[in-house]
Amino acid sequence: MIVMKFGGTSVGSAERIRGVADRVRERLPQRPILIVSALSKVTDLLIKGARLALARDVACEVVWQEIHDRHRRVVEELFASGKVREQLLGYVDAVAAELQTLYTGVRYLGELTPRSLDAISGMGERLSCEIVAAALEAAGVPARALDARSIIVTDENFGRAAPLMPETMQRVQEEVRPLTEEGTVPVLGGFIGRTQSGASTTLGRGGSDWSAAIVGASLPAAEIQIWTDVDGMMTVDPRTVPAARAIPEVSFEEAAELAYFGAKVLHPATIKPAVEKAIPVRILNSLNPTAPGTLIAARAEGAIGEPRAIAFKKGITVVLISQPRMLMAHGFVARVFEVFDRYRTPVDLIATSEVSISLTVDDPEAIPAIQADLATLGEVQVFRKLAIVSVVGRGFVRRAGLAGRIFNALRQVNVVMISFGASDVNLSFVVAESEAEEAVRLLHRDFFEASPA
Repeated sequence: MIVMKFGGTSVGSAERIRGVADRVRERLPQRPILIVSALSKVTDLLIKGARLALARDVACEVVWQEIHDRHRRVVEELFASGKVREQLLGYVDAVAAELQTLYTGVRYLGELTPRSLDAISGMGERLSCEIVAAALEAAGVPARALDARSIIVTDENFGRAAPLMPETMQRVQEEVRPLTEEGTVPVLGGFIGRTQSGASTTLGRGGSDWSAAIVGASLPAAEIQIWTDVDGMMTVDPRTVPAARAIPEVSFEEAAELAYFGAKVLHPATIKPAVEKAIPVRILNSLNPTAPGTLIAARAEGAIGEPRAIAFKKGITVVLISQPRMLMAHGFVARVFEVFDRYRTPVDLIATSEVSISLTVDDPEAIPAIQADLATLGEVQVFRKLAIVSVVGRGFVRRAGLAGRIFNALRQVNVVMISFGASDVNLSFVVAESEAEEAVRLLHRDFFEASPA
């Protein structure tokens, strides 16, 4: 069995959905399970409509109409006539009516809770799942749509729900595996789940990748395929550096670092279930299916001590805590992290000296409260509008002169903070947001364009 996840651009139109059917048909002997995202940009529209409803802006009706009409058009293009077409149009109308009711409730109450937003933002996957399953059937591929909310059981952390794996694995075994064994392709919407009490949840933006990994780990699958709109994981974001190259193979560690520090092709949490079950993940391009893609495995080919890729992430805040008495002060660092834990704010990078500790976060919401609490431990400074740039590879500690080459390439860029990961696969540093793209271009030119990879 394999899991095939198709992102929003891969199911963004009737033509592309037909392409999905072709890819699935080619792999029928491998017994595929399909995970699909919402049609491209639909989740953004759903959230936009919710925000407009909260502001009691009548433009939310325009957004609702756009979502409704777009799905009807896709159905009408896929099915010229017949019972399936009418059933799908009826389903689209029913989900759209449910969405309109939710928008109306938000508008009248003047309140948009995380629970309500999850119910709204997951509707795109509910629609795409049914449409794609019907398109597969029309293309001669036995398929059945399953409501992922009845399979992916999560906690109640709305907006960033985490799967309850024992319960989810049981549901996958009971509802998904039997279909594959009888030759039917199960089709599930990604990104969505449901609490044990029945409330709809989402796994966070980009969570369809995570859904694929959860299902893959629960089977377990022989391979998880992430079908997107690029040829694989790249040496850098090609929108920043057009000379970016696809990477044939990367290790789990490298892929996790790249995903976490800004590579857009993969959701960071995807890696964890795959690593735990040693399931290879393959990144493929649905718009260029002949491209070999990128294989992510426990071990990967490639030179030790050489960078494999560069990633960057904007919107970073640095928190600097200075306390001259912290030297040899037992428990100081623990007290600092207790503050971040209290406000459920993850830390990306850490750098320490004898009298200070610097940390980066990418979620600034709780920073004012964190700063106030940290003030009891020492002097606190907050620096905003920064970016993390990460050079990722393997065996960096065994490569003499690597750091020198990196910072020589960046000699005209002001580096605010440096962190060399203990995992030996990542050297990261912080620069101003305005200098991030230039830093990335300089590094890519030096490591990937000046000489063969």
